[in-house]
Parts: sequence; structure tokens; C-alpha cells
Amino acid sequence: MTEFDKHAHRVIKIGVAGASETGRCGVDALEIAKALGEDMAKRGIIMLTNTTTGFPLWCAKGCKEAGGTVIGFSPAASEKEHREIYRLPVDFMDLIIYTGFGFVGRDLLFVRSADAVVIGCGEIDTFHAFTIGYQDKKPVGVLDGPWQTPGLIRGLLEGDTANPLLHYNKDPKKLLEELIKDVAKAKADISHEFM
Repeated sequence: MTEFDKHAHRVIKIGVAGASETGRCGVDALEIAKALGEDMAKRGIIMLTNTTTGFPLWCAKGCKEAGGTVIGFSPAASEKEHREIYRLPVDFMDLIIYTGFGFVGRDLLFVRSADAVVIGCGEIDTFHAFTIGYQDKKPVGVLDGPWQTPGLIRGLLEGDTANPLLHYNKDPKKLLEELIKDVAKAKADISHEFM
């Protein structure tokens, strides 16, 4: 048994939230998402997603094409419901957890299962994932880009410093580096508590 086998739970899991419909995200949004996923795979990060189209799907595509692992959280109770009622994809997923809790419950499980969250271009569902991560004081990275999401979040949080683990960056690689540092510190602190 290797050290990894004994401590596989220590692998970093980062959730990616973003718009399912990317029409307002700008022309490069999907390529940025794909590059983010590729970088996650190269760093050995497990990507978590809310199993939707658009930004998260392209991030999952990049992650899988680079040899990474992607776990999706579905609002549906079964694959049949996932495909036929919610009309959501199953592409680029290693595992889909069918929560049966609709969009709101799915987001709660998705974010709480992640060590950190990246917020890409998005709308109300993306903001829901953001607020869960922010209020839970998880490391949250807001990806700056040719979209409105970062400005709206800054406006929403004006004067609020409740989560010191909030980062903004337009470079996906640098944003991941900041989140990895936060997660590594948190995991080290937990290890010391149980030694």
C-alpha cells in the first residue's frame, strides 16, 4: 500500500461553477474554461462540477482530455431523469452523483464536497454556488474575464470581508495556485489536529 492509497482523501478537489448558457460570456469563455480544466488535470486536482452545459462542461472536457478526473453532481434522482427531464449532459464525467435534490440541493452538495470553488462566467446558479462557498469560508477563486460576474460579486460584497480566502485573477493558472495554497494549508491544519 502506497502513501497515496492510505491518504487518497487528501487529493485536492476543486469545484467549477459557471454559466450553462455562455452567450453573454464573451467569445473566449469556453476556451478559458477548457484551459482551466486542463491545468487542473495537470496538477492532479479532481474536478467537481454541477453537471451542466456551457462553462462547466468545457472545463470538464479540458480536464478529461488532459487525463484528469471529473465528478459531477446532478439535480436529478437518476440518469434517466438527468437526461430526459433536466436535459443535462453526461459527457466528460467519471462519476455522476444523482442527488435528487433539484438545483438548489445539488449546489449545496456540490460546493460542500469541494475543497475550493472556482467561479467562472455565470448567472444566478453560479452566484448560488459562490454564496455557499463564500459563507462556508471555503477558498473561492473568481475568474476575471470578459464577463460581468466578477464585477457583480465585487459590488455585492462591497465592504464585506467575511471570507479572507476570496481571490480574483484573470489567469486561471495563477488562480488555481492561490486556491491550492489555501487548501494545502487547511489540510495541513486538519492533519495536525489529529496527530
